[in-house]
This record gives sequence, C-alpha cells and structure tokens, in this order.
Amino acid sequence: MSVVQMCAVAGFSRCGYYRFLDPVKPAPADMDLRDRIQKIALEWPCYGSRSITAELKARKWDVNRKRVQRLMREDNLLCIASRRFVVPTTDSAHGFRVYPNRAASMILTGVDQLWVADITYIRLEEEFVYLAVILDAHSRRVIGWHLDQGLDTSLPLTALRMALRGRTVMPGLVHHSDRGVQYASHEYTQLLKDQGIEISMSRKANPWDNAACESFMKMLKYEEVYRTEYRNLPHAVSAS
Repeated sequence: MSVVQMCAVAGFSRCGYYRFLDPVKPAPADMDLRDRIQKIALEWPCYGSRSITAELKARKWDVNRKRVQRLMREDNLLCIASRRFVVPTTDSAHGFRVYPNRAASMILTGVDQLWVADITYIRLEEEFVYLAVILDAHSRRVIGWHLDQGLDTSLPLTALRMALRGRTVMPGLVHHSDRGVQYASHEYTQLLKDQGIEISMSRKANPWDNAACESFMKMLKYEEVYRTEYRNLPHAVSAS
C-alpha cells in the first residue's frame, strides 16, 4: 500500500505524515504569522489564501500570497469550505442554511436539553492544532471533543459522534453552535437531523450567543495548554 493510500485510510494528509516522521521546528517568524492566520481562518472560515493575504495586509502585515498559501497548506487550511451547497441564504457567507437561535429562550432544568459546540485553535511548540468540543450546557461537562491539524467538517463531526456515543438523545434536545461552515455543512446538520436533534445557531457576529463554550475554551487554554509544554499533536493526544 502506498503512502498516499495509507494516509487516506488513516485520515491524515501526506505532508502531515512526513512532518510527523521528521519534524522540523518552524521559525519564530512563521509561528507568529501562523498565529495570525489561524485567528483569521476561524473568524472567516470561507477565506482562501487571497482573502487572508488581503486581511493580513489590512492588519499591517508585510506578506505575499505565496508565503500565506504555503503556511495554509502546511496547516491544512486550504479548501476548508465544501463545494456542496444547500438552501442558500442571504446572511451566510458560505451558502449553507443558517438556523435561528433557539438556545437563547431556553430555561434548562437538566442535562441533555442543550448541547453547545465550538472550535478553537491551540498553539503548540511546533505547530497549530484545532480543538472541537461539545458541552452539556446544564452541567458544563465536556461530552465530545476532537483534536486535529485540520479545520474541515470532520473535526466537529468526530466530536459530535463521541457525544452521541456517550449520551442519550432526549426529545427536544437542541444543538447550538456558531454559523461556521463546519457546523452549517450538509454532513453535520444531516447527522443532527438523523438523531432528532434540533439545530440552533448564534446570531451574526454575536459571540455572546455561545458564551458557555467561549468561556470553557479560554479556561482550558489558561489552565492546561499554557501551563504544559506540548510539542505537537501526537504529544498532546498522548497526554490527554
């Protein structure tokens, strides 16, 4: 079996496989630029290298598109958005359907009434990785998570499948997230519908609608990630 076939079966990119075999610690300048690219990619999931380069220049970074493309390719940030589109809307940059915010009016009395989901990036010593989590909004307990190098839909999907394996879907259960392309994608929303879970999304440009997850991500970074010197993804996963 070839390296390409093995990577396809394992779900890794070929460049990620070779970086794992022979890791090269990136230059500090590249890490600082990667830090900024990650933030823009999370803020604007549909941005390609051209748009991210323009955004970087607007933020006073002197950088060319080829360098941005190289770093985005190494960090699996190219082609995040799916080519499949369903139910276009006027207020969504990615073209998928955006659902109303059902979570805002909910009064929680127990677990498995509201699940909240979010994605964040984490800067390790040698690379950037992404963390997708699902919290039970009543208990504030993590019920699903996944850590990986890519920002595509498989990241939160894996976290969702973990939550579904470990919890019972109660009638009326609501899943709340932001409007990112990963959560609005056909694959993600269809899995929720197949399980009978109602879909809720934050209002446009309103991070307070998902404050529980935002607060958890901040606490996790300050109390765990920044206190522990994780080198790379394998090191972080083995320690979890």
